[in-house]
Formats: sequence, C-alpha cells, structure tokens
Amino acid sequence: MSATPALKTETLCDWMSTGAEIAAFVGQRAANHDSDESFIAENYAKLRETGMIAAAVPTELGGGGIDYRTLCNIIRQIGTQCGSTALAFSMHAHLVATAAWRWKHQKAPTDGLLRRVAAENLVLVSSGGSDWLKSAGTATKVDGGFRIDARKIFSSGCPAGDLLMTSAVYDDPEAGATVLHFGVPFKAEGVSILDTWHVMGMRGTGSNDVEMKSVFVPDAAISGRRPQGTWHPLFHTISMLAFPLIYAAYVGVAEGARDAALAMARSKPENAGLISLAGEMQTAFWTAETAHAAMIATAETAMPGAETTNAVMTGRTVTGQAAIRTAELALEVAGGAAFYKKAGIERAFRDVQAARFHPLQGPALRDFSGRLALGLDIDG
Repeated sequence: MSATPALKTETLCDWMSTGAEIAAFVGQRAANHDSDESFIAENYAKLRETGMIAAAVPTELGGGGIDYRTLCNIIRQIGTQCGSTALAFSMHAHLVATAAWRWKHQKAPTDGLLRRVAAENLVLVSSGGSDWLKSAGTATKVDGGFRIDARKIFSSGCPAGDLLMTSAVYDDPEAGATVLHFGVPFKAEGVSILDTWHVMGMRGTGSNDVEMKSVFVPDAAISGRRPQGTWHPLFHTISMLAFPLIYAAYVGVAEGARDAALAMARSKPENAGLISLAGEMQTAFWTAETAHAAMIATAETAMPGAETTNAVMTGRTVTGQAAIRTAELALEVAGGAAFYKKAGIERAFRDVQAARFHPLQGPALRDFSGRLALGLDIDG
C-alpha cells in the first residue's frame, strides 16, 4: 500500500483551518489540471499529509474523529477552489464516513477497514455511482472465493487509490441474482485502470474505468450480500451519508463561481439589469445552500430508511439544480469576461454540470417519491 508520511491528526485541532490550507494549495493548480486533463495527484498527497484521508475515522480507531458537518464544510471549502479535488475526495470521504457510522450505530464489523485507513493512510475508491442497486460485472464461484470480471466506470480518484470498494453479481443457485460487496486492492492481479476520463468537466478527478479480469476475491473478503436490484438497508445508509458529502463539492463550485462573478461585477457601472441578475444569482445560491444544509441536518439526526432516503435525494435534486443555475447566472453577471478561462467561471460552469449524473436522477427519484407518497412498494 501507499508509503506515506505518518498522520498528523494529533495536531489538527482546527479542521477548518486545515481545509483553508488545502483549498489554497489546490486552487493554485486547478486551472492547469483542467487544461491538461491531468489527475490531481499532488492534491491527494496534500490530503494525506494534512490528515484528511483518515479524518472521518473515529479517534478510538486511530483517526481524526472529525464531525460530519465539518467534513461537509471542508469539502465545500475545497470546492470553491477546485471542484475536481472536492468531488474526488468526497468519494473517499463518504466510504469512510459510512463505515464509521455503521461501526458506531449498528456495531458493524467495519473497524478493521477503518483502522487500516488510519494506519496506512489508505485511499478508498467507490464504484457505487456506476453500480447502484443492480451492480455490474459477474462473480463466479471457485474454491475459496470468487473470480470477478467487471468494468467499473466513474471510479473517481482511482489513480491514487489503494482499495476499490465495489461489487459484482453472483448467480446464486438458491437465492438467485445476488450482489456481493468487497474491496479489491488496486495492486491485485487482474486489476487495471483504463484511460477513459476525457470529459466536459471535473477533469482532474481521474474518474477512469477500472477493469477486473478474473480477479480472485476470497470468501473472507466478501463484506455483504444482497438481492440484486432492490432497496437494501445498506443503501438507505449510503444515501443518507454519501450525498450530503458529494453535493458539498457542487455547492462549493457554485460558491466559487458566484464569488468570482460578484468580484468582476463590482467593477462595472451600476445598472438595473446587472443588479437584477446578481439578485437572481443570490437567490439560486441561497436555494442550493439551504437545501444542502437540510441534507446535512438529516444525515446528522435521522436514521436510515425510505423516508430519510427520500428527504436526502430530494435535497440532492434541489441542491444540484440550484448550484447549476448559480453557475449559469455567474456567467451572465460577470459578462463576456467570464467566457475567458482565466476567470475560472467557465470551468466552474462545466464542473457543476456533473451534479446531474449521480443517483437518484430525475425519473428514478420521481418514481421513488411517488411510490412513497402513495404508500406503494418502493421496489415496484
């Protein structure tokens, strides 16, 4: 695994100051990574150096013990300067935060993974966005475990990753199609990263495809099993905790675009059209910020379940739409100068579009919310 400096969590009494330090560091490089379509490797080194990789691990297990709201706020803070770093880090952070929540509230045996994240500064990579309820790939039973064949898209942060937290479908002769959950080291035989991430925005996240060809996963490494395609309690927990962290990145991107646009607009002569646009942009950002705050409050106080998932996913939709609208209006508030890359607003506009593509997207959310409202089975 990664040979990295020892964690400095014992000195990190002010996490927001650490977030500001990281944001300043990544902001200096964001434009170049966007232009070059290059991975934010040195930003991951900074996250490791400052203790952020293990920040969400409970102190009892060797981590930083950061609280959930502060973790969201730091991701937002980073997002104002570099959307790619914020989004990629959120994917690692939500895996750690979910494992920590399950260990604390459900006595789940996730302490081994959490201790490893803290002791080895491990970067976890999620394939959940490409898998969701159905999963993808096949698991074939062999002596002592399974052989996995799969291709996982949107694997954010994979060039810096140590463990791919993923799943595949096993055709169980008794239970039928069963999704197996497991972690696979990126150094395992048969695991390869494909150079596929050439995209509109969030170009520095390194969200390449990860291919697994006949990768052996021992029985002991299978951390969970569930029926394919139906809502499982685990996914209500993931929904509750992951999406406020992920959408913190988009709120941060929108905030950065808004701030840049206002700074440019203040140098212009006062006119009614500009004032109206600035007011509309402020309203859009307030909507994003307020909906996101509701998501965080839900994650802090609720328990996993269909109603909680509905609340968080509705917040995800409102937050994403309002963040996109904020960046769109920032272009108009700043005017023609925003069209130049040096302003950073067009990069924010491109980056924030990725908010459209996480689960649950429009039709799926409307079906889920409608079924819940009508008292129907959420699995149809």
